[in-house]
Amino acid sequence: MAAGEAGRLVAALVERGETVASAESLTAGLFAATIADVPGASAVLRGGFIVYATDLKASLAGVPSVELERNGPVHPDTARALADGARVRCGADWGVGLTGVAGPTDQDGVPVGTVYLGISGPDGDHVTSLRLDGDRGAIRQGAVGSALRELTARVSANREPSRPAPR
Repeated sequence: MAAGEAGRLVAALVERGETVASAESLTAGLFAATIADVPGASAVLRGGFIVYATDLKASLAGVPSVELERNGPVHPDTARALADGARVRCGADWGVGLTGVAGPTDQDGVPVGTVYLGISGPDGDHVTSLRLDGDRGAIRQGAVGSALRELTARVSANREPSRPAPR
């Protein structure tokens, strides 16, 4: 399923001449790797960060340290900042940030299956809260599938011309 979604995303981005980057915690690069499996992905995938450790969310993706201290690494504001950091720091039109808890146990009071998906793009920033079931693999795959679907929908619906990607 994710492969088909990734193909649709790559096609939509190619059609618009736009690019994507990611900052991934929960998915540890699975989102970017899924896109990279699609032939032609090199035209749209700028790169990204695996920010599994909390301190890397700040140093690599630019999440404000004060925000991480206040809200923790699994929070809607963190997902938003991850997405924006990926977009800006990689010079992409679209940024995706993924953070959550895959289990097997809760993290700092956040239940297993809690996922926050941030998207930053020409139409602004958006965060989606997800509650996914299953084991670690199923939660991570579900997060990637949701991110691919949501980003494809946003890219396809965005009628505004893309703002120049920050360099």
